[in-house]
Amino acid sequence: MYFWLEDEIKGYYKRKHLPHYDNDKVFQFITYRLFDSVPKNLLYKWMDQLEMDGNIEKGSEKYIALERKIHLYEDSGYGECYLKNPLIYNIVKEAFEQFDQVTYELVDWVIMPNHVHVLISPKLGYSLPKIVQSWKSYTAREANKVLGRQCPFWMKDYFDRYIRSEEHLHNVIAYIEKNRVSIR
Repeated sequence: MYFWLEDEIKGYYKRKHLPHYDNDKVFQFITYRLFDSVPKNLLYKWMDQLEMDGNIEKGSEKYIALERKIHLYEDSGYGECYLKNPLIYNIVKEAFEQFDQVTYELVDWVIMPNHVHVLISPKLGYSLPKIVQSWKSYTAREANKVLGRQCPFWMKDYFDRYIRSEEHLHNVIAYIEKNRVSIR
């Protein structure tokens, strides 16, 4: 895995259908999933329905409702659930831990059967998209070696939410812990 300093941290931006917030001064709660955990056609259908009602703004009621709908669907265990494999689980876990205190502070994380939740605070000058891309590209390559395949491993995009308050931080940590307990 590799990281590099960004020339510019983006702030708010939109990629495909999803809004993102890149800021190296805040905690970020990130969720990304295996390529088959939520069928793309269903995901895009939900997003298109929301966009027909108006632009999706991060933090809006519509955006939060979409996140909840997706989280409920992915928690149902749809797809191959490759992250149940102990070898693949360890690849992902070690990727999170490798650059802790170097490019980000790793606050908490959980690896579910078909998706992950990670809470980090990027270090000064390191962008969230580059951090997530590094995790995803490295773990996809290594997991596909274990599986003996050369197919997509992760969905292309990810959900991120910056932490707005101490209460929000505690709620996210509690959410991660709840998910950790649910898979034991």
